[in-house]
Amino acid sequence: MVIKILGTGCPNCQHLEARTREVLRELGVTAEVILVKDVPAILAYGVMATPALVINEKVRAIGIPSKGKIAAFVRGELFSEAQTVNKN
Repeated sequence: MVIKILGTGCPNCQHLEARTREVLRELGVTAEVILVKDVPAILAYGVMATPALVINEKVRAIGIPSKGKIAAFVRGELFSEAQTVNKN
């Protein structure tokens, strides 16, 4: 799983990164967390405000979602990944 935090490094972006890493730790999930600070790269996702949370190339949230929401997004992606593996 690849998680991207889109933002220029502002306090809210740092907060979203910390919250996301905390949720991953609590769930026992290993994921690559990438900080995307390049404005053209951020705009390529169609995001006009930051921070934003992208999981496996899908924009999941703009702003800072709750830990529960982040956990739900992560669980949903884990389920999708498992379904893909089972189909192959």
